[in-house]
Amino acid sequence: QVQLVESGENLVQAGGSLRLSCTASGSVFRVSDMGWYRQAPGKQRELVASITSSGSTNYVDSVKGRFTISRDNAKNTLYLQMNSLKPEDTAVYYCNAELMTSLGRRRYWGQGTQVTVSS
Repeated sequence: QVQLVESGENLVQAGGSLRLSCTASGSVFRVSDMGWYRQAPGKQRELVASITSSGSTNYVDSVKGRFTISRDNAKNTLYLQMNSLKPEDTAVYYCNAELMTSLGRRRYWGQGTQVTVSS
């Protein structure tokens, strides 16, 4: 079964750091664009950062200079290093990736990771 599995710490004080990981498992032939989204209570899900298969990155303005997205193509794994965290970064974080499998090419979502930043 093809899936994206997230892992990482989820509780930190303001100013601290967390690192999230997301691994594509199952019969995956190729991983294309990947990204991290987040959804805070009462708000729409937003794209936080994205990375292409060649390593080009993009960030929402609110996390520029604080978050770093990266990937290890050999491990089919996506990372999000989050530094200088603020209470407003509290949200459920989801990874997303376009995967090529025996069923064709489609986008998959991770299970979501609650990140809580206390003040």
